[in-house]
Amino acid sequence: MNSKRVFLAMLFVAVTLSMTAGHVIIEGELPQSGIYPGTTHTYQVYIPDQYDGKRPAALYVGLDGVLCRAPEVMDSLIAAGKMPVTIGVFLQPGVVKGADGTVLRYNRSYEFDSTTDSFVRFLDEEVLPAVEQMTPPRGKAISLSRRPTDRMIMGLSSGGIAAFNAAWHRPDLFGKVFTGVGTFVAMRGGNDLQALVRKTEPVALRVYIQDGSNDVWNPLFGHWYEGNQMLASALEFAGYDLQCDWSDGGHNVTRSTQIFPQVMEWMWRDWGRPEPTVGKTQNDFLQALLVEDDRGWTRISGGVDKLPVKRVIYPDLTTVAWSQGEDENYVWQFILQDSSLTCGEPFYWLHNDDPSESLEVRSITFDSNGNLWVATRMGIQICDQNGRVRAILRLPQGCSPVNEIIIGSGTVTLSTEDATWQRRFNVTAPTPGVRPPSQGQG
Repeated sequence: MNSKRVFLAMLFVAVTLSMTAGHVIIEGELPQSGIYPGTTHTYQVYIPDQYDGKRPAALYVGLDGVLCRAPEVMDSLIAAGKMPVTIGVFLQPGVVKGADGTVLRYNRSYEFDSTTDSFVRFLDEEVLPAVEQMTPPRGKAISLSRRPTDRMIMGLSSGGIAAFNAAWHRPDLFGKVFTGVGTFVAMRGGNDLQALVRKTEPVALRVYIQDGSNDVWNPLFGHWYEGNQMLASALEFAGYDLQCDWSDGGHNVTRSTQIFPQVMEWMWRDWGRPEPTVGKTQNDFLQALLVEDDRGWTRISGGVDKLPVKRVIYPDLTTVAWSQGEDENYVWQFILQDSSLTCGEPFYWLHNDDPSESLEVRSITFDSNGNLWVATRMGIQICDQNGRVRAILRLPQGCSPVNEIIIGSGTVTLSTEDATWQRRFNVTAPTPGVRPPSQGQG
């Protein structure tokens, strides 16, 4: 039985209800999680008076509970028509308790600071289904819009990185992010996010970042203000719809609360209009691959049951790239001499956002420029001739492990056991025996 079914079978929703002019608040609890075993999570659900249950509402997820006077601000903006009718979900991080109620584990850092997709899966598979099963006053069933442009997530400090990371992993679930005094530092890999933003193809995501020059500096983890500025610089470089608020504030909720009404107006400034376009990255290596009118991955046929391609020969037949294990964070390179492999090195270094899990290097291939394409669970990581990842392509949503990457003339095909996907790129297959133009020593 999967975690979602286990969770729904154990679902409990508290009946506490508070009513205020403009909205009602319902209290909820998740006493058990399939993704975070043994944890209890509490949350509050905000339902504005304008919600009639006849059409799906927009969604606002706030981490660490109610912050920035969010219900009052949402009441005002909804009444003024400056944002759509929106259901708010204010979630507390999980705790693990003993039989006597003593807290045995605080799960906040593990849930919020991790750069994996676990937290957004928790929201998608457990929290939001529980919210939609709640019975609000007057019997209006809760229905949430599935459009990412109708969904926003917000958090401060560790909640700030959790909010960004949720939308970064699943832009199909959240199209808007507000992060205040975010913990983009070396706690659980948050300092690496700015590098991934620069290398990964951009998506339609709207981001607001708030921080102050008197934010925390910690000799173990780094400088919060610097980390936020680095992420902002990366997002601007990658072409995202970005707004920032820099002040002399510290590590607190004060400045975020002051600007929250303006943040919300900026986030929802064009609600109800056509879908936003994806910005243009300044990553020249990545931009050279992307096709301007690209429509993303298209499923062209069913799956193919075949062994992954783990070893490929460089176009001019001088070297060999060899992935010797699914759990390695690199691909080996060997010199090919007299039909023998020599001088082996773990040459092609790869990104891994979750060291506790296998990177799942599934398939590799070269293009005509001598770049190595590596299929991983994080996406297609493309290494230059010197073994460095220069671009990361997102996989199709729900794509199973890739067994083969096939580069054609202007197309790339991914073969999996479940489906075959194809997408247009400015790329061509190598010609055996022809040496690609040298990229120098870097």
